[in-house]
Amino acid sequence: MGEVISSGSPLILADPGAALFDVRSVDIAARVTDKEGIESWIPHRGDMSLLDGVVYANEGCTEAVGIKQVRDGEFWVPGHFPDVPLLPGVLMVEAAAQLMCWMFNFRRGISSPAAFLRINECVFRNSVTVGDDLYFLVKEVKFGGRGYIAAAQGIMDGKIAFEAELRGMVLPEKKARGL
Repeated sequence: MGEVISSGSPLILADPGAALFDVRSVDIAARVTDKEGIESWIPHRGDMSLLDGVVYANEGCTEAVGIKQVRDGEFWVPGHFPDVPLLPGVLMVEAAAQLMCWMFNFRRGISSPAAFLRINECVFRNSVTVGDDLYFLVKEVKFGGRGYIAAAQGIMDGKIAFEAELRGMVLPEKKARGL
């Protein structure tokens, strides 16, 4: 995965037992890869490239932590909602799905376009706004040859912003080429 750049800042949760996996030793300043590295494994670009970095991935890439730094210039800020910009929940979940796709493709060693199939048991617990750093915890439930299932959480300021189970699959070659 390359050299991890780090400064020793831990990922802290108000209730560490609520996390999908033990993150007490995860250094939030570390980067396994940056946006450019993520884009070498997944197809999302422009406004829909939602991950800014992968902070941590365990050996085997069955658990990972990603980051989205929520910025003022993002496309949703003026309208969701004026004077109170709240990151849409669907974008939080999409960013976690992008991390899941990165994990799946990285493990397979193949950059394949993927489709997001299902969101199960999604719950939003805390809001996220401009200036926040949103961390995504994604843990493999089942990864197969063409499809995958993962548990996901969004963490902001030590609190769970959302949690869900996500499903995706590699697009058939014809669909991946837009035919």
